[in-house]
Amino acid sequence: MTMPSPALSAPLPANGRGILLLIAAVAIFTAMDALAKVLITSGYPVLQVVWARYTGQTVIVALALLPRLTVLLRTRYPKLQALRSVFQFGATALFFASLGHIGLAEATALTDINPILITLGAAIFLGERLGPRRIFGVVLAMIGALIVIRPGFGVFTPAALLPLGCAVCYAGYAIATRWVGRDESPWTSLIYAALLGTVVTSAVLPFVWQAPAGAGDLALFLVIGLLGAAAQYFLIHAFTVAEASAIAPFGYVGLIFATFWGIVLFGEYPDGWTIVGALVIVAAGVYVWHRETMAHRQARLSQDRK
Repeated sequence: MTMPSPALSAPLPANGRGILLLIAAVAIFTAMDALAKVLITSGYPVLQVVWARYTGQTVIVALALLPRLTVLLRTRYPKLQALRSVFQFGATALFFASLGHIGLAEATALTDINPILITLGAAIFLGERLGPRRIFGVVLAMIGALIVIRPGFGVFTPAALLPLGCAVCYAGYAIATRWVGRDESPWTSLIYAALLGTVVTSAVLPFVWQAPAGAGDLALFLVIGLLGAAAQYFLIHAFTVAEASAIAPFGYVGLIFATFWGIVLFGEYPDGWTIVGALVIVAAGVYVWHRETMAHRQARLSQDRK
């Protein structure tokens, strides 16, 4: 997911459009995840499903940006672009791999610790300040994750580590994106991430390929690619027209969509502890977001007074 640097301020209508676009992106992403789970639980290899996701995005993005493709492929940070692409590929592969073993809502809840990990990683790798309130948010999110997986209570399975690995990879991806985003177009980052995922999975595909059982399964593979590209487009557009601080918390509605798809398609009803853990994770994320927003406003007020 590519998040361009937001402007210092944006008018309220723009933020409203950004919220709607972000919710649309999250809804599409969770629908894509649900279809991926359908294919994976039907016996298709995870890497084949990941291949469909990235190849579809690559084809659509290449066609849409064809007149500017040569220009957008130029990058000042080839190694960093490669690293962030590896992180995004790892996040997708680990999340899809988890879907064959745990519920969609549980996997989404565990992955949602990534905003806190981004805060921690930004302090370690980008030199951003890590104060006691940020540390509190990190600890609170980890407690929420432990409530969801409940190690030692007969609920934990090694598969629960997969969405946690996804969250770590996504945090690395976001931090790298924040770095390259200072100087490069978000479309450049989008193209490189799609290309790496396509190249890697295409190289492995002959060894894992399983022919679609029918037109229905083939359609699902195609739709996954389309949904991935559409979700990325809406996400980029959301963070282009609106302030990131204003719309970021609305990403947590993905838990609602994931729970809906889990119930409708798979009969997966999250238990009480999963709901409690998810709420703790969301509370940690909203708390950190609130503190970041307040700090940003205070910094702007201080600059205005000078």
